[in-house]
Amino acid sequence: MSPRLPFTSALVTGASSGIGEALVRVLGEQAVPQVVVARRGDRLEALAASLPSVEVLVADLTSDNGLARVAARIASTAEPIDLVVNNAGFGTSGNFHELDPDRLDREIRLNIAALTRLSHAALAAMVPRGRGYLLNVSSVASFQPAPKLAVYAATKAYVTNVTESLHEEVRRSGVHVTALCPGLTRTEFQQVSNSESYAAQYPSFAWMSAEAVARTGLADVARNKALSVPGAMYKGLGLVTGVTPRGLARRLSGLVQR
Repeated sequence: MSPRLPFTSALVTGASSGIGEALVRVLGEQAVPQVVVARRGDRLEALAASLPSVEVLVADLTSDNGLARVAARIASTAEPIDLVVNNAGFGTSGNFHELDPDRLDREIRLNIAALTRLSHAALAAMVPRGRGYLLNVSSVASFQPAPKLAVYAATKAYVTNVTESLHEEVRRSGVHVTALCPGLTRTEFQQVSNSESYAAQYPSFAWMSAEAVARTGLADVARNKALSVPGAMYKGLGLVTGVTPRGLARRLSGLVQR
């Protein structure tokens, strides 16, 4: 079991599978009361049935109504939320000019607009009371361009950048803000993003489990780290990316996608 975490309650978006579900289960090990958010109510109900103190909130965060309901739950003073995890998101793989523009619009709305709205709701509730935790799930893809995953990488670059900025803004307020930047993680992402064809190119040691990513992210937001990068290999990649010329990084990233 993980070391004792400091959270008294949590809300996790994208909780029905992958890293989101893993986060919920790790929090559930320590009986942290949770609100689980996703579109797939059947999966949320099954998850809630296996864990203590779980409230189900079915919502589509690309809709105004769904986003407003989740923001209102975060803002509740009657049942305050101590930890907000913005995990909901998806990617789209392929040549940009061949992709469905409506799908790309939804991707941007979920990965950027919904995360921004819920981050605002979280900090608006937490900063005045001088306590709280915000964990925004980004990606190592945020550190460089990613041909064939161009929009996804760009949205995650926004997530990492805005989260680091918020970390600095509130660092003296008692509120912790962290960007979780996992590398290759075995989830439904590859199927949803249509990237299964090149996922097989990566060796087994490059992949992390959703549980390992979840444990690292929760430990790091508790420690108030601005960036959480699970796995020694990906920590090294982050350092190398910072000193690699952008042109070379762009070319290398493009080769990896093919």
